[in-house]
Amino acid sequence: MNSVFVYCEIEDGHVAEVSQELLTKGRSLADELNCKLEAIAIGHQLDEIGKQIIPYGVDTLYIADDKRLSPYQTLPHTSIVVNLFKEEQPQIALMGASSVGRDLGPRVSSALHSGLTADCTSLVIGDHFDKKQDKNYENLLYQIRPAFGGNIIATIINPDCRPQMATVREGVMKKEIRDPKYKGKEVKLDMAKYVSDTDFVVEIIERHVEKSKLNIKGAPIVVAGGYGMGSKENFNLLYELADVLGGEVGASRAAVDAGYTAHERQIGQTGVTVRPKLYIACGISGQIQHRAGMEESAQIIAINTDPEAPINAIADYVINGDVAEVIPKMIKYYKKNTK
Repeated sequence: MNSVFVYCEIEDGHVAEVSQELLTKGRSLADELNCKLEAIAIGHQLDEIGKQIIPYGVDTLYIADDKRLSPYQTLPHTSIVVNLFKEEQPQIALMGASSVGRDLGPRVSSALHSGLTADCTSLVIGDHFDKKQDKNYENLLYQIRPAFGGNIIATIINPDCRPQMATVREGVMKKEIRDPKYKGKEVKLDMAKYVSDTDFVVEIIERHVEKSKLNIKGAPIVVAGGYGMGSKENFNLLYELADVLGGEVGASRAAVDAGYTAHERQIGQTGVTVRPKLYIACGISGQIQHRAGMEESAQIIAINTDPEAPINAIADYVINGDVAEVIPKMIKYYKKNTK
């Protein structure tokens, strides 16, 4: 049990962003534990996939390459990961909290009797003393996530079962290549050892995937609105401001539930996580569920009528005023001073 393991999601020959973020985090955890970082890529035509993964500091990349493995299917992917984990005995295993990770993670943890913490927002190495057993555990993975509807932050540990498994939401961690010339090895898996014919009982005949037209996560500026915007018509001011600034429009859950904008723009614990250079929060109170999705922004401007709003505590600048009056003035002056 001497490695940190990351399951890499592959789509159309590219590694998913959440997997890149986990490789970065996995490398830092492995450094702290003084162990290897390992990863697995499952799919088809993966001859060049190592060039995308190993630079993140991966010591060993396991590759399962078969035309039947792409796109993702539950049974064969589960069999491969479970059997590989039985062989390699990792102490930590990380997956993205995506549709794939949410399907794969519980199946793997159930098969290995290891337990799983879902939707983590932070991962830290630490110790734990069990008073009942009078036993001290060292170098455990603190799996940190919002709980009880986001009203508290829970730290979950798994002292006895391995691997310590967690899924992590996209965008909550930074991605950073360790070294473009990092020396890691690739191991091609013998499919016959890891899957059986019965794992391919389901055949995908046709697949349609609609690409997202929205890229809030990649926007350098996000103008987000909450229930305090008051109406769908007032929400249109945010689109105008975002257009002037060259940014994207986001929203709190309350604004989405009120029908002010589409769910795909929702930011927070139940939406996307963003870390733009500038985040303008308009009419957003800033409950912990929303802050979980934007508090890593480089600079935050809060606009609302409540001087005691929770968002103000993390904002770099606070404008106390009616958004219906403040935002038109911002649009006017930005237009005036923008070449």
